[in-house]
Amino acid sequence: MKILVINSGSSSLKFQVIDSETERVLAKGLCERIGIDGRFTYRTDTGISLKEQTAMENHTQAVHIILDTLTDPEQGVISKFGEIDVVGHRLVHGGEKFTGSVVITQEVIQAMTECNDLAPLHNPANLVGVEACRTLMPDTLMVGVFDTAFNQTMEPKAFLYGLPYQYYEKHKIRRYGFHGISHRYVSRRAAQFMGQDPGRVKTIVCHLGNGASICAVKYGQVVDNSMGFTPLEGLVMGTRCGDVDPGALEFLSKKEGLDFQQIMTILNQESGVLGISKNFSSDFRELKDAEIKYHEKAALAREIFAYKVAKYVGSYAAAMNGVDNIVFTAGIGENDSDIREEICSYLEYLGIAIDELKNREEGEAVRISDASSKVNVLVIKTNEELEIAREAATVAKGLKKRPEKVGKGS
Repeated sequence: MKILVINSGSSSLKFQVIDSETERVLAKGLCERIGIDGRFTYRTDTGISLKEQTAMENHTQAVHIILDTLTDPEQGVISKFGEIDVVGHRLVHGGEKFTGSVVITQEVIQAMTECNDLAPLHNPANLVGVEACRTLMPDTLMVGVFDTAFNQTMEPKAFLYGLPYQYYEKHKIRRYGFHGISHRYVSRRAAQFMGQDPGRVKTIVCHLGNGASICAVKYGQVVDNSMGFTPLEGLVMGTRCGDVDPGALEFLSKKEGLDFQQIMTILNQESGVLGISKNFSSDFRELKDAEIKYHEKAALAREIFAYKVAKYVGSYAAAMNGVDNIVFTAGIGENDSDIREEICSYLEYLGIAIDELKNREEGEAVRISDASSKVNVLVIKTNEELEIAREAATVAKGLKKRPEKVGKGS
């Protein structure tokens, strides 16, 4: 089964073609600056590579370029559109409506549209990608894989805020958690790597990138996730503030004469390690280089980030009454050995001991804790596209057995 995986943003569209039987990536690429000047990159598993300026007025044109390239006699990996069995779409926010992956029907699109207020930057862009694919591939099965779905096993004690209950009832204000596709893939890959049954271990996944979250996964189900009603809550991130006292925002508004929209812009785009480093950078590689050169605020930003991660890990170990695996993933988690070491230095009370040489190894999956460590500490490369392809394949195969489930949460 050949699956086209689509991750659509407001002005970009990432894609991969994956053979679900072998899990081989046949081709992948990126459409950028859609509606502006257009940039297209493309690579196949046979070594064909393209990088060019290509005008794309909208997402439908971007999808058209992708399909034309995939079916090109010299550069493509399929001979016709019909060879794509399923299109798997990454969908960010499904609210409480979706606890699993679904066939995308008009009912699903309507339900997602109703969640637009919960993810105004993500859901509309995701739906644009869906509509573009439906326009050009009307007979191809479309499957939605939600970033929030894996987190729907959280109990009310974890997802409710200390607000009047009526606001949850009326507006569904609660913790949803994000990066669920990554957390699901990584937690299961960690158990597989360690020869464990995912349903019998307690794992804390640290998805550390420009957007960062931590997820507590107990016996295969999410107990808690550091992101909340939106992806703004939780850790200090690249440009996002993470946890902050709401009272400080009222104070800041009065002192600086800022309206609510200006405050939100600061919290989302001007805070995090960028703000702490006095606008030096939101890139941890640049902050690391600056720290070596004794840039005080760059060093402080990295220190605060590591401290916040360690606090969440400790709280989630308590929430699960123990932990078997702590896993680092995503851009920072996979590549910044110094950050990993600093985070783990706070966790020695858990019996964690890091092997400094292993901590500097690279690979798809590496155990960086030494033999004496009471908790396995791992670095695993996340693969959200593969997880989406697996989910899409599962839904497609399930339709043959249970056609009455079309459009319902799995």
